[in-house]
Amino acid sequence: MTEARPISGGSRQSAARVGIGGPVGSGKTALIEALIPRLHGAGVNLAVVTNDLVTQEDARRLRAGGLIDPERVSAVEAGACPHTVIREDPTLNIAAADDLEAAFPGLDLILIESGGDNLASTFSLDLVDWWMFVIDVAQGDDIPRKRGPGILQCDLLVVNKLDLAPHVGVDADAILEEAANVRGTRPVVGCKCRGEDARDGIGRIVALMGEQVLFRDLEAIS
Repeated sequence: MTEARPISGGSRQSAARVGIGGPVGSGKTALIEALIPRLHGAGVNLAVVTNDLVTQEDARRLRAGGLIDPERVSAVEAGACPHTVIREDPTLNIAAADDLEAAFPGLDLILIESGGDNLASTFSLDLVDWWMFVIDVAQGDDIPRKRGPGILQCDLLVVNKLDLAPHVGVDADAILEEAANVRGTRPVVGCKCRGEDARDGIGRIVALMGEQVLFRDLEAIS
């Protein structure tokens, strides 16, 4: 398991910031929808920043879903390549997160969802403390072999939509094994965001966030 980067010596007063990146359609927003109830159940005080190119569709979806106070969802319109505002110049996202912290004192966690981008997309550590990269089996079983920076450098690689593997000719176990081989000691979690057995992968993600980001045992109380 990867060693967590310290967040202000483990005693940070402001909210931890976690990035969620990945290609278009990999299930980033659905993952957030699955994470919110588990994090709320674990007593985590959270908010969300979404990024889209020239729309606020992901923010509208989260606000309308009834899982989180709509005021706790902030939308950033990148207006350029999605990776620009999470890597080269994350000013807009930093400001959005700062505004949420000012509006909701006591936040523990802010999830920052990138707009859909390619395998080279990475987060600036000026913006986030820890970040995950989401791929899905429907994109093909060769994705881990492409060894994109997002796959190699993220703190957690999420292989999503495992339930689709039989329908797209992908061996779910094989893609997870290959992803683990490519990443070495860095963690990989396979998951699906819907269905009765979706809880297992989501629970592992929540547990990792507790251990490596919030320094709390979220698994035991979620």
